Amino acid sequence: MELKETAVKRREMLLITAVALGTLLNPLNTTMISVALARLQEDFQLTFADVSWLISTYYLASAIGQPLMGKWSDLFGRKKVFMLGLLLVTLSSSLAPLSPSFGWLIGFRIIQAMGSSALFPSGMGIIRSQITSNQAKALGIISIFSSTSAAFGPSLGGLLLHYGDWPLIFICNFPFIIGSFLLAWKVFPKDPKTAGRAADMDWPGVALFSATIFMWLLFFLSLADGLSLWKLIVGAGLSFWLYRYELRQSKPFINVAFLRKNMNVTRIYVQFILTNIAFYSIMFGIPSYLQRVQMMDPQKTGLVMLSIAGFSVLVTPLVGRWIDRSGSKPPLIAGTASVVGGSLLLLLIQDQASAVTIFLVLCVLGIANGFNNLGMQTALYDFVTKEETGIASGLFMTSRFIGTILSSSLLVALFGKNITTPHLHSMAWICAGIGVLMLALTVRMPRGNMRKGVE
Repeated sequence: MELKETAVKRREMLLITAVALGTLLNPLNTTMISVALARLQEDFQLTFADVSWLISTYYLASAIGQPLMGKWSDLFGRKKVFMLGLLLVTLSSSLAPLSPSFGWLIGFRIIQAMGSSALFPSGMGIIRSQITSNQAKALGIISIFSSTSAAFGPSLGGLLLHYGDWPLIFICNFPFIIGSFLLAWKVFPKDPKTAGRAADMDWPGVALFSATIFMWLLFFLSLADGLSLWKLIVGAGLSFWLYRYELRQSKPFINVAFLRKNMNVTRIYVQFILTNIAFYSIMFGIPSYLQRVQMMDPQKTGLVMLSIAGFSVLVTPLVGRWIDRSGSKPPLIAGTASVVGGSLLLLLIQDQASAVTIFLVLCVLGIANGFNNLGMQTALYDFVTKEETGIASGLFMTSRFIGTILSSSLLVALFGKNITTPHLHSMAWICAGIGVLMLALTVRMPRGNMRKGVE
């Protein structure tokens, strides 16, 4: 009996590892490219506004791909969709280094985003179906693993650029792909026969959601040149149309009825959008600033950015114990307050600042990231039942990508034509304001009382 339990636990750990290696590919590739932006600008003769499309299109494809691939995994089989995702990432990672132009590189990044977007929802679905005890803990591990890998992206990207060039950022995916593929092939159960058909998809909902996200992206990217009233009106109109349409569907692409019914969860999504605006503005803005203004090479930039990743990892176990004792709210208050404090500390950075000063300032933002990531994920599971975990996790990741899209738009508005220390300080004030909003939402958050329902 004991041997059987050991074998089951070993299989579950291998299954979690397979999913974790796959799910880290999306956030890792989201941020690894940040250190290469300056190099890509030189290579393809681009402005920061031009090269930012490499970020924006990846976010756009991910925001659409996450719920789309989640629906496909339910219809056609989670193992099939997971493997398909790995194959798409393999294809894009193989071809991107050979891109003859910047347009081709954007195309391969979109394929990479769609492939990596398949891994989180299908992987989460497999874990939910195969791990019956401590399921929320397993889902939390994957979510944390996924979020933490984003923080390590700039550091890894900096090292790769130091020892090679930007193509290495794509080639380094292969160890993760191979490890995930071999483990998934071995431990994932065969997909049951499904009656799913492509016609079962809410294709009008997919089209409306895609058009809405794309229009808001165009609106925010155009803010650098002034307010575009027609884009604002079209974006708002499409949002209202999407809401009304999906509310009437029995199998909607975006379950707005779930959002309307669970207002605490909806507020968590709003807060997670704000969290990602601040986090990704810093993760993409700081590396370009360090290389353009502080004249750091990619390796030194990556080492300085390691402060965010390192302190995120260091505080996560401490935050976990604090959450176990006191719930999600107190750590989230500390995390959101740290966003405000860390953003204001960026104002201390001047031209020709020492690397140590910048490192110490970013440490505070790393601590904030550790608090907020785990705090937001556990807060989500406080307010959803076990049966709602799948839909809640999918919308949680969609919220993340909406936040990242907004962060790229903010950076284009600030850094699109020139990167200077005053522009960095403007970003700091905006992130501090976002932190204040996050703090206000956290203070109003009720203490979760459904923990037993999701365990």
